[in-house]
Amino acid sequence: MAVDAILAAVALFCMVIGSFAEPYGEHGSTWNVHAPGNLSLTLMGAGAATLVFRRRAPWTVLAASCALSIVELVTSGPRAPVVMCAVIALYTVAATTNRPTTWRIGLVTMAGLTGVAMLAGPLPWYAQENLGIFAWTGMAAAAGDAVRSRRAFIDAIRERAERAERTREEEARRRVAEERLRIARDLHDVVAHHIALVNVQAGVAAHVMDKRPDQAKEALAHVRDASRSALGELRATVGLLRQTGDPEAPTEPAPGLGRLDDLVDTFRNAGLPVDVARGDADLSPPAAVDLAAYRIIQEALTNVQKHAGEHAKAEVSVVRVGPNLEITVLDDGAGEDAQAADDPDRGGGHGLIGMRERVSALGGRCSAGPRYGGGFRVHAILPVTTAKQGDRGQTPVKGGTTA
Repeated sequence: MAVDAILAAVALFCMVIGSFAEPYGEHGSTWNVHAPGNLSLTLMGAGAATLVFRRRAPWTVLAASCALSIVELVTSGPRAPVVMCAVIALYTVAATTNRPTTWRIGLVTMAGLTGVAMLAGPLPWYAQENLGIFAWTGMAAAAGDAVRSRRAFIDAIRERAERAERTREEEARRRVAEERLRIARDLHDVVAHHIALVNVQAGVAAHVMDKRPDQAKEALAHVRDASRSALGELRATVGLLRQTGDPEAPTEPAPGLGRLDDLVDTFRNAGLPVDVARGDADLSPPAAVDLAAYRIIQEALTNVQKHAGEHAKAEVSVVRVGPNLEITVLDDGAGEDAQAADDPDRGGGHGLIGMRERVSALGGRCSAGPRYGGGFRVHAILPVTTAKQGDRGQTPVKGGTTA
């Protein structure tokens, strides 16, 4: 209201100065020819006072200023330009409403004030002052509409920029969460597998240290190999987190089915009999599928080692079936902790969750659960080709059967 009060004071000053002018006298523009009367001064003061409230009640101020202008036009003519208040009020209304309303109220105001000045005013209807009323009210409506459109345009740009910024932040958070989950899954696979082997071999070494030192040395050698492998894979995984300018990350290739025999040997050396059947001799799966298959078998055998019991045996099957690679890991364990692998509350379950996430990310399916008659079964189907790349007449298998 302070800004509007200043604007009202400036408008009042301009109206008073303008009321003293005689623009078209015999000797050109002259001053102090027609001093405004008391009624004119009152109307100008009232019109300026209404402008103080133009932001709070623009329609009311427009109606009041138009009424005061009509009174001035009928009684004194455009000598005291009270119409200036109506022009400012019309601009305010146009700047705060929509375009159709601006057109309607602008035409009504222009036609009304100009018509009153031409028909009821003391000047001839063709006087330039009457045409000036028409021009000033029209420009006020156009200027208010232009300001409103500009503000709407700027607000739309700001809103789009804020929405784009929020979208970028959400996308960045989503990618960070996915990367964090992937790294956590890789670390779990590496640590769970190798630490389980170290734990088993260390227990064997402690048990036979006094009576069979040769076997204890062999067990400790397996502990050393498992810990070395764990360190190597941890180094490769952590290397993904390096920033630009850090030392070069390890260049060792990611594990895959080509290293399946080495993986199985580590479990056999830990005392777990494992039989392997492979039907993927001519298959070269994508790197992501190759890594996922290796991790699934590693996690499944780790769960057998940890939960199936002392005399359990495991069977691993890797078979190409059409456009898919099917992986099955079976065991005949019947230990008390056989269900712990699928129960997060008992310390397990996270490996199976990561296993399912790996398979889902590749568009496959994974099932894990107890077998009929005892033991546990892990079955995963990983797509390695599309329908166009696969055998003619075959369609991709979207799911597998579960035991």
